[in-house]
Amino acid sequence: MSQPRRAPTRRISVLGAVGALSMMLSAQLPRSGSAAAQTPASAAAQSPPIAAGTSALPAPAGVANAQRAWQNWTLNCQGCHLADGTGSVGASPRLAGTAAKFLWVPGGREYLGRVPGVAASPLSNADLAEVLNWMVWRFDREHLPATFQPFTAAEIGQLRAQPLRLEASQLRRELLKKAGESGMP
Repeated sequence: MSQPRRAPTRRISVLGAVGALSMMLSAQLPRSGSAAAQTPASAAAQSPPIAAGTSALPAPAGVANAQRAWQNWTLNCQGCHLADGTGSVGASPRLAGTAAKFLWVPGGREYLGRVPGVAASPLSNADLAEVLNWMVWRFDREHLPATFQPFTAAEIGQLRAQPLRLEASQLRRELLKKAGESGMP
């Protein structure tokens, strides 16, 4: 008696899956001159400005390649913080309308570089600095200080070596309270 035949299976390599994801992401990027590329700033929360030249706004300081920063965000941060930066209640904090507020208070900049998702990220220090610079510009441009100095790879390397753990949530609340009391715009 022969063994029943098994249906053929398909195997996808990790590199193949990454390549497919990369192609999907690049297919979603607005092209210069397209309707998506001409979206007004008020609609920016629904469609992320990707690369310099594809939106009316210039690339933020400290972001050499806005498309790469967006892709790194998408692959490493968006799963928890969501595409619009609103986060998940009880799991991942909101970034939209709050991320740059940390830059107004002592310890806030350091907080951004030490939170668990940043400190444990697989990204290089340089890529992570670029993502943080893009993130504060993308999700909280209105609170970005005029004197903002972009994060650097060296700074991120120092900060992520001292990760926050359980104290991250409490520190976040305290810093945002101080930011609200600081008189920032």
